[in-house]
Amino acid sequence: MGSRVISKPETAFFGAGCFWHVQADFDMLEGVVETTVGYMGGSSKNPTYDDYAHAGHIEVCKVVFNPKLVAYKRLLQAFWNMHDPTQGNRQGLDLGAQYRSVIFYATAEQKKQAEASLTEEQAKLKRKITTAIERAVAFWPAEDYHQKYNAKHGIRGKVC
Repeated sequence: MGSRVISKPETAFFGAGCFWHVQADFDMLEGVVETTVGYMGGSSKNPTYDDYAHAGHIEVCKVVFNPKLVAYKRLLQAFWNMHDPTQGNRQGLDLGAQYRSVIFYATAEQKKQAEASLTEEQAKLKRKITTAIERAVAFWPAEDYHQKYNAKHGIRGKVC
């Protein structure tokens, strides 16, 4: 009997506005093993939904993926397509720095690919992309009621 090569999962972090729809969009991709919404980039430990924005955290989605089934480049393509990266500190009606567009890279290779993808996306757009590319720091999972929010409530598409 032959053995299958099992790839070690990798992790990526994306902020593209309200984390509910970001998680739902990534959950649809083959090769995504797990997603968790939470907070990253701020100054406090263990932030809650009531205080995360005041400490500079951003709503993000942690994406654990099998690189044999889905390339990081494909995750980046999905990221660019799920939001407007030119809106600055907002996405649609959600206003504030906690909704800004950001790619948190976990490895030097992710940084390189994220920078290349930003350059490619910018060439397609007339308005300037405001997406930041930053080194991943501590990730704090959001409260349970935020996890898989759209799926729990039968929501398709964006609600926030």
